[in-house]
Amino acid sequence: MQQKAERNRKELGGKANNLIDLVGYQEGSVVSRTIISKKTGTVTLFAFAKDQGLSEHTAPFDALVYLLDGEAEILISGKPHHLRAGEMIIMPANEPHALRAANKFKMLLIMIRA
Repeated sequence: MQQKAERNRKELGGKANNLIDLVGYQEGSVVSRTIISKKTGTVTLFAFAKDQGLSEHTAPFDALVYLLDGEAEILISGKPHHLRAGEMIIMPANEPHALRAANKFKMLLIMIRA
């Protein structure tokens, strides 16, 4: 993953980029692209095809999700949150969370480890 992040840094660094165009949808899949990967945190783009998602899990760090396109259902500690493009939510550390795409969506995930 570190090599890909370094390639992305060289490709994307020092110029304006449209986040929504940096990751594409793929039918029946979840596509991800790591933009920054450091010891202190990561910035990753995701594109979720319809009916795709991430099963419930926990992470030891807070994570910020910002929806770039579409709509998503995000469960945090069993409570559903319906997000639309332009909205964000923080998934608190050590709380179970899951994501589901009723329709396709793209998101930016920022995880801070320090």
